[in-house]
Amino acid sequence: MAFMVKHMIGGQLKDLTGGLAEEKPEGEKSEAAAQGMTQEEFEEYQQQLAEEKMERDASFAQKKAERATVRSHFREKYRLPKSELDDTQIQAAGKDVELPTELAKMIAEDNEEEEHKQSVLGQLSNIQNVDMDQLKDKAQATLEDLKQSAEKCEVM
Repeated sequence: MAFMVKHMIGGQLKDLTGGLAEEKPEGEKSEAAAQGMTQEEFEEYQQQLAEEKMERDASFAQKKAERATVRSHFREKYRLPKSELDDTQIQAAGKDVELPTELAKMIAEDNEEEEHKQSVLGQLSNIQNVDMDQLKDKAQATLEDLKQSAEKCEVM
């Protein structure tokens, strides 16, 4: 019976007060109680979630900066225009961003190949109808002849 009276009069009282003094129904609980935790545990859980989110965001920013570094490296290599977006991503990471080790190894190998192509032997290998092995053999034979003639020379 008390339920009936409260239900009938309670609705009319809410209308009179404009809903200013709203109370939570008995069925509703706080967020912490709804998850079966105390308020302290819930706050600690929320703090842990915030820390994990910050770590994920930092990791994501670092990966974005690494990708931007790779793109900027290739832009420099192939003389393409720079991108402001890449620069801002690298600066946003805050840390020193380096190329991934695998990519750095590949770049070092490419640089060695380019240096070889820039050398005299590399230029000779680009010329058609030139046998490098034959040239090396001739050069070694010439050196051996010079050594033999130096040994025979009485002045030296």
